[in-house]
Amino acid sequence: MTDSRIIGILKRSILFKDIDEEKIGDALFFFKAHVKRYRKGDTLHRMGEPMKEFGFVISGIVEVYTDDMEGNQMIMANVAEGETFGESLSYLDIEDTPVYVSAKEDSEIIWMSTKNLHLSRTALDDTGKRIYENFICMLATRTLNMNDRIQILSKLTIRDKLITFLSQCERKYGSRVFDLPFDRESLSTYLGTNRSALSRELSKMMDEGIISFSKNRFEIKKAAY
Repeated sequence: MTDSRIIGILKRSILFKDIDEEKIGDALFFFKAHVKRYRKGDTLHRMGEPMKEFGFVISGIVEVYTDDMEGNQMIMANVAEGETFGESLSYLDIEDTPVYVSAKEDSEIIWMSTKNLHLSRTALDDTGKRIYENFICMLATRTLNMNDRIQILSKLTIRDKLITFLSQCERKYGSRVFDLPFDRESLSTYLGTNRSALSRELSKMMDEGIISFSKNRFEIKKAAY
């Protein structure tokens, strides 16, 4: 599991920050980590089942979604390489989980257990203490990400939703050019909009020189306001 490609992906994540490369194997052992591969469309987790482990994506994209009160699908997140999902549900050991997880494309996942994070900190070695601190930092970052989603959903118009979302992407990727982990259908669901209306608004924003895009690659050309 600890080949150079995977180690490089792990070390770029919050979870493995400041853990020396020679200690990565110890960290994975701490999490009882194991790798599983999925084909596009495979279900990784079903709503209502306990999530005993959380996932770390080392290739591909997975989609986390739930149903609203009317039974409509709501995408919570698209999780790409180097990102995680299910941390809180696993740590809290919730039996009746409110989310589904499926493979948006062929994916490779490291599954990790949070059981050792419940040990007293005095029982942890230096690597364990660093992992614990990184895990807390990762949860705090997830909370901020959920605040970003609330900002999007609070906007009244499709353009405002798009501007907010694309601005968040610019901040996340540190560039005005980035690839979205969404196709148009998933993006419309994530933003809480109609797909046709979303496509029309994207075309308008391109005609106005605000953005350019080709498939999932977007560039912010100028400020929208």
